[in-house]
Amino acid sequence: MNVSATIRPAEPRGGLQSYVTGALLALALTLAPFALVMSGASGTNAVAGIFGLAVIQIVVHMVFFLHLGRSDQRWNLTAFVFTVLIVGILVGGSYWVMYHLDHNMMRMTME
Repeated sequence: MNVSATIRPAEPRGGLQSYVTGALLALALTLAPFALVMSGASGTNAVAGIFGLAVIQIVVHMVFFLHLGRSDQRWNLTAFVFTVLIVGILVGGSYWVMYHLDHNMMRMTME
């Protein structure tokens, strides 16, 4: 029996083109907020734009470098979504509790 015929080499997760595309997108998504800040933009729209570009960059990293968009990585994607949900609940809940504590605390006056 030919052993080499039954053992298949592991397929690479992503080709060079995929990594180069991901790196170029990540670089562009890093330079865009930098240029936005250096241009002197400020306010709610600038913060929302920077936040939006950060979220897009997270997705680019997940797809091009972590390969979470592939069908064979469904359990990893499920675990990731669950982790994001739990972290969101923890951070949002902590913020909510602290905001309401600050709002409902009696202010001490210096006499």
